This record gives sequence, C-alpha cells and structure tokens, in this order.
Amino acid sequence: MDCYVVDTSVFTNPEIFRQFGEDAIEALSDFIELAKNAQGRFYMPSSTYQELGKMREMSNVAASFQTWVSVRSPRKHQLQVPSQMLYEFVEEVRMRIDQGLRIAEEHTKLAGEGTPENVGQLVHRLRQRYREALRQGLLDSTEDLDAVLLALELDATLVSADYGMRIWADKFGVKLVDPANLRSIMENLSGV
Repeated sequence: MDCYVVDTSVFTNPEIFRQFGEDAIEALSDFIELAKNAQGRFYMPSSTYQELGKMREMSNVAASFQTWVSVRSPRKHQLQVPSQMLYEFVEEVRMRIDQGLRIAEEHTKLAGEGTPENVGQLVHRLRQRYREALRQGLLDSTEDLDAVLLALELDATLVSADYGMRIWADKFGVKLVDPANLRSIMENLSGV
C-alpha cells in the first residue's frame, strides 16, 4: 500500500486546496472523504498537524482527519542522514546569509540617498528581497524538516507545494508528487 506524507500547504495554498473545495475547511472535508476510500495510507507529522490546527474551524474536522491521517513524528533519534547533506545545508545557509548581507548593504546605501517618505517603501522592499534570499528553496522550519524526514523514514511520497521541501526531499531521494494532482491520485487509489 502506498504511503503519503501530506504537508499543510495542501490545505493552505489556494492553488492547491481548490481541487478539493472552495475554502480550506471544505478542502479538508473533501480530502478526508477521499482518504476514506483510497487504497493508501496518509501521514502528517505532529508538528505539521499542530500548524494545521491553527486554522479556523479545524476542530470541526479534527477527529475525522485523525481517523484517516496518521499523525506521528519521524523517529529522529533512529534516522541516519548522510553527513554530505549537512555539509550541503550549511554551505547553502552560508551562501544565503552572504546574499542577505549584500541586499541589506544595497538598501542601506539607498536609504542614505533617499527621502524619509521613501524609507518605508525601501524597508518593505528590503524585507521582501531578504526573505526571498534567505528562505525560498530552503528547509526553513522544523515542521518542513519533520515532513521530509517522515517521508524518508516511511519510504513514503511527499505531497507539498513548498519549494524548499521539494528540493531537499529530492536530495534525500524522497518520492514526490505534484500536489496539484493529489485529488486525481486519491481518486485513482480508490478506483473512482
């Protein structure tokens, strides 16, 4: 039986959740109905589930969700990861910090030349570029790491719209599916 580790992006990213429903809660309910009939197992790390639990009205579907989606953490003390992955991660973070510093320096120079009215816009642009440079395409939360590690541990397929998770899951050799196809995959698994 195929196993899938589902990330919150499936239910929080409008481009993805609309395959299941008009809003996130409707999408969750439809996902649960499909999971009931699917010949597959669905998992979500507990840290990710806590993140999902912050959604309004999640309590209305929480019991059904936990019935059809196993909530559990990866066995962090038993998993072994190649040290080369840690070196790649550290090198990636170092490169991004340097890039972030260059962006901050550039905006600091521009702020010195600007008027006080422009400073607010400049700070806003600095925040956007800095966040993009440091976080886009990187595992940037423990919830993301938990999902990738759980998929690795279970030899499961990761379902996520998060670009960083997908990049690092691929480096670990974790199977991936396009989250936009999840509904069709679940229908195929249930013979619909």
